[in-house]
Amino acid sequence: MTGETGMQDRFETFTSLIAKIGRNIRRIKNSALASYNLRSQHISVLYYLFSGENLTATDLCDRTKEDKSTISRALDCLESRGYLVCESRTAKRYKSPLVLTDKGRDVGRKISDTVNRVLDEAGAGLTEEDRAILYRSLSTVSENLEKIIQTERTVKEEKSE
Repeated sequence: MTGETGMQDRFETFTSLIAKIGRNIRRIKNSALASYNLRSQHISVLYYLFSGENLTATDLCDRTKEDKSTISRALDCLESRGYLVCESRTAKRYKSPLVLTDKGRDVGRKISDTVNRVLDEAGAGLTEEDRAILYRSLSTVSENLEKIIQTERTVKEEKSE
């Protein structure tokens, strides 16, 4: 295999597998709870609120890796549908704890059960060591990609000055 062909194969394998994993995760999120008419980001918010108490919108941005506007829209939708309430009306909403209602806890439990089942099935055949290596490798790739983006921004900013 020549160098360029090998690099092309690596690129195709890497990008197609990452895209396919992302697509499959969205499909599972969307189909597993289709009867609730919730989007992928709604499911993530409910999952994290069910898993951890007194989270704020800022906490949810950190955990879901979604931007502030996406989380804000998701919270508005979930609050209007009766899945959660904002504990405090005096502090800024973004810094206020969010609490699941009974309806939100019921759906959160179903989401959590689904997530656990999917993780077990998706990781079938992996040892704990395999899983640790996989997550460490994915973290390294993610950090390296973030460094590349930051370097490209810096270069672009320097050129525009």
